[in-house]
Amino acid sequence: MPFDLQRLRAETPGVAHRVHLNNAGAGLMPRPVLDRMVAYLHREADIGGYEAAYEASAELDAVYGSVARLVGASPSEIALTENATVAWQMAFYALGFKAGDRILTARAEYAANYVAFLQVAKRTGVAIDVIPDDADGVLDPDALERMIDSRVRLIAITWMPTNSGLVNPAQEVGRIARAHGIPYLLDACQAVGQTPIDVERLGCDMLSATGRKFLRGPRGTGFLYVRKPLLVTLEPPMIDHFGAVWVAPDRYELRPDARRFETWENNYAARLGLGAAVDYALAVGLHEAEVRCRELAATLRALLRDVPGIELHDAGRELSAIVSFSVRRHAAAAVNLQLLRAGINVSHSKPSSALLDHLARDLPTVLRASPHYFNTPEELDELAAALRSLS
Repeated sequence: MPFDLQRLRAETPGVAHRVHLNNAGAGLMPRPVLDRMVAYLHREADIGGYEAAYEASAELDAVYGSVARLVGASPSEIALTENATVAWQMAFYALGFKAGDRILTARAEYAANYVAFLQVAKRTGVAIDVIPDDADGVLDPDALERMIDSRVRLIAITWMPTNSGLVNPAQEVGRIARAHGIPYLLDACQAVGQTPIDVERLGCDMLSATGRKFLRGPRGTGFLYVRKPLLVTLEPPMIDHFGAVWVAPDRYELRPDARRFETWENNYAARLGLGAAVDYALAVGLHEAEVRCRELAATLRALLRDVPGIELHDAGRELSAIVSFSVRRHAAAAVNLQLLRAGINVSHSKPSSALLDHLARDLPTVLRASPHYFNTPEELDELAAALRSLS
């Protein structure tokens, strides 16, 4: 569809009564997503859950194709999951670590991922090595290259971290991983929906993402991409009779596709909502979405620099649509609540969400505003005015 702000806002019910700048937390669902989910739930109530799923089976299967188009993959390389954490975990824990292995990760890695590294280190004795940042606070590909040896079992980074507007050089990391034949797991939770994704160009072997953030899908949805050559070598850490067929009393056979990482029961209404959200994003255009998201974020940063008492905490040369800041003499959670009561949605990120980055930069709990393409400059002005009233 041509980029039509008026139409996009008309299709987003939430903008009628709130300034929503929390798309890095959960984006506002557009009307087609909501309508598809509600219609399916009504159908489940009318004819039964199994029967509704059977009736919608072709559309449910088409979700894999939609997600594959979104990331430049084959449908057979896509698994649908109940959230991005499960998607990431299924890939990570399938790798089979042993003592002496090394995991290379980023300083701005997300807590959910890092505690999994720590658990595997505790269980197996693997080493966790953090790739240094360059002078701009961005993962340094040259430093990564120097860290490679025969013990590196995995490179796992977050592309766009939760708290800093940072955009790590995911493609450069992929080039290095491919050159050395090292599996590469990319957390794209904050990237999907606000930037184009091409897994082949990125060079990642595995990519996890959520539906609820910039993709504007429902909560409780996520997906995993696994490149086919790696896929056929991985056994999921947990399976059921959907991911594997019980073929003899003492034997099972894994599915040949990425759905080996799924289980039989799932939320079909949410899956259809995810499919609708992906199709909507593709229709809007990911390049157009990226340009507008970053323009709005740059405008917001300029506005906040003029507000007394505001300190910006973004890092890197290339910035995403996540704007991190603090307000002098005001606790982030209290500001978050005050803005919420004023009808302005932002969020806050505690040090524990990205501990290494917070410690390295001595960050407080930061506020996080994340505009999307449906936001307007006037809404950014409202946030700046509300923050100015605090000083």
